[in-house]
Amino acid sequence: MLRLFVSSELAPGISVPVSPEQAHYLGRVMRRDIGAELLLFNGRDGEWRGEIAAISKNAGVVSLKEQTRVQAATPDLWLLFAPVKRVPLDQIAQKTTELGASLLQPVKTARTIVTRVREDRLYANAVEAAEQSERLDVPEVRPFAQLEKLVTGWPDNAPERRLVFCDEAGDDAQERWGGPEGRALPMVEALQAYRDKSCRWAILTGPEGGFTPAERDMLRQQEFVTPVTLGPRIMRADTAAFAAVTLWQAVLGDLGQPFTKA
Repeated sequence: MLRLFVSSELAPGISVPVSPEQAHYLGRVMRRDIGAELLLFNGRDGEWRGEIAAISKNAGVVSLKEQTRVQAATPDLWLLFAPVKRVPLDQIAQKTTELGASLLQPVKTARTIVTRVREDRLYANAVEAAEQSERLDVPEVRPFAQLEKLVTGWPDNAPERRLVFCDEAGDDAQERWGGPEGRALPMVEALQAYRDKSCRWAILTGPEGGFTPAERDMLRQQEFVTPVTLGPRIMRADTAAFAAVTLWQAVLGDLGQPFTKA
């Protein structure tokens, strides 16, 4: 059954308008007509089964019948990431939405090549992934921001949230990727210490080429930062984001929980 994300209130017996793009998708792409069933969610009121009551080229109305799932909270996990090229960037939004990130924050680092990020495109990819993955909400997407500004403002803007810094480098400037000295703990090991603690979390992944020594020093000096490594291999920037969210979800999140209906 098709699922659509809408902004309207969802409640028994009401009629919900769909956007022109959704009407085109339902009628022209998926060939759905009046009476066809689908599921709607808005991130607040759970998931609802409805029937198409009217459909045209640029408009449509869905009549709600019953709630199929009550609203459930998504793990409170922010993802801060250095954006990359268009296709990998789309995939970061899609896959980390599927994996359960609650907020997506593109970050400008010293080695970030991308100079402009379309937040509307990131959000559209997140919506599509939420519809496909049975999520009941869509991650918030924040504007492109400078790493140093975010770190400086962290104690005021996110005072109870720890930042997992995916640091794949060592401390020896003469060795490739800094050599073995000064390496962070593997992410799973580092997070185990927080299993019985009440913390909010964010993850920071870097650009192609990694963080600069100055950025590493700045981040490691912060009390709210937990540096980690993602393993013995150097991953692409987009792969690192997928891996980091997956590992956090496995240790502190909901990957071990079954899918349940209301």
